[in-house]
Amino acid sequence: MRIAVLHFSHETVTFLQSDTTVDDFIYQGSPARGEALLQSAPRSYIGGFVKVAREFPDVELVGIESPLFPKRGTASGWITTEAFERFLGKMVAELKEQGPFDGVYLSLHGAMGVRGVAKPEAEIARRVRAVVGRKAFIVGTFDPHGNEDREFLEAADMAFCVKYFPHYDDYLQGERAARTLVRAIRGDYKPATVTIKVPIATPTVMQWTGASPWMYLVQRALTWEAREPDAYVNVFFSFPWSDVSDIGICVQAMTNGDATLAKRIGDDIAGFAWRKRADLVKAAKIQPMPEGVALARKAVAAGEVPVVLADHSDRSGAATWLIEQVIKQDPGKTLIATLADEEACARLASAKVGDAFDMAVGGRLDESAGEPVHIRGKVRHVIDSRSRRNGPGQRWIAVEFGRGNVVVLSPYLVQIIEVDTLRELGLDPDGFDIIAIKSRVHFRRGFEDNGFAKTIHLVEPVEPFLGTIRLDALPYRHVDLTQFYPYGNPTFP
Repeated sequence: MRIAVLHFSHETVTFLQSDTTVDDFIYQGSPARGEALLQSAPRSYIGGFVKVAREFPDVELVGIESPLFPKRGTASGWITTEAFERFLGKMVAELKEQGPFDGVYLSLHGAMGVRGVAKPEAEIARRVRAVVGRKAFIVGTFDPHGNEDREFLEAADMAFCVKYFPHYDDYLQGERAARTLVRAIRGDYKPATVTIKVPIATPTVMQWTGASPWMYLVQRALTWEAREPDAYVNVFFSFPWSDVSDIGICVQAMTNGDATLAKRIGDDIAGFAWRKRADLVKAAKIQPMPEGVALARKAVAAGEVPVVLADHSDRSGAATWLIEQVIKQDPGKTLIATLADEEACARLASAKVGDAFDMAVGGRLDESAGEPVHIRGKVRHVIDSRSRRNGPGQRWIAVEFGRGNVVVLSPYLVQIIEVDTLRELGLDPDGFDIIAIKSRVHFRRGFEDNGFAKTIHLVEPVEPFLGTIRLDALPYRHVDLTQFYPYGNPTFP
């Protein structure tokens, strides 16, 4: 069995002003092909897929040249048509050269936004299908924040979506994709699928699956998978910061040749989501930033430390609203990790520990980032970020200021999701009262699940900037929010 492996993934924040270009996907290690692609994410989707596929001695994996995640991650806007066509064209051409194939694995995200391409993941599947023909099987893996509908599975055969947020099971979904693809090629699995859109739109910060009602939604899907052999359920939570036509919750159910059962499962999960819609859209408490920092100050005074302040709304990484409030209110010894400023990091490439620091940082990128904040202090650490997305000479700089506060400057948006990441950077998280990070829900795996944080507050600026929970304040052009609960009165059978 010859199976081609491709990767093209991006969670696109279309409201950001900076397009994602060809250059964003080109850096040391990207694009990747052959074994380099197969080993590019050993703990994620591809890692799980490769592990299981290679347990079958008659499987040959072919890594097709593919771009890895772009340099700026989700801190970039629309993918340009040029970038999409260049990389997808290369992948399709190589599929033709290296074929024929019995199967294709697509490592995708689901919330890719491309200028001039309405549904990029479905378009990728269609072009791959045109090369490999109808006899080959195509499977994709997805992030739960995908904006998907029936079109992907009209061109592909199977899809596996992460269930948990934070994403604990991406490796597992890669394993499932490999095992089921091999079975399909052998004739042991005949996928029957159903896709149901549920007209509910929620900010991602509400979608934490560690508490109800999102926990119950995921558990219901898991229960169906446990009850029915060879049944799989995807629940796409959606990503509302992509201004695309297919936002909203999407349920997919797949069985081994039993279309009636797939429909019954899909209807049950979708119906449950609709019944719980009022709870789904208000699952988290968000504090305006001034109030959130004031609450952190009270927690410090009461000894309820460490406190985590999670700025869920900053999509560029450069927003200064939180550091402004830390400076203004002086709530306690605070670590701010990170504040994105590519220009400052480049200027400080030769900085040394102990150097005086006197510079305005952050802000500038757009209205949502705010104004730069002037920091006076000294360089505490010069950090090699060890990330292939950061080009040569780009480092993270930790600057100490005020009464023991530290701000970590990074070139791009970074979500610190593990406490150990801070220790690896030479910082002692136990030495701070407050840790302020740019994260939606991912941070909970490393700051809450292990009991580290004694107090957690989710915050956003007073104004409803582009990452806000107030979706009706966003300048959608391709989405009519009145067609989604709670912004209108949609009907759902």
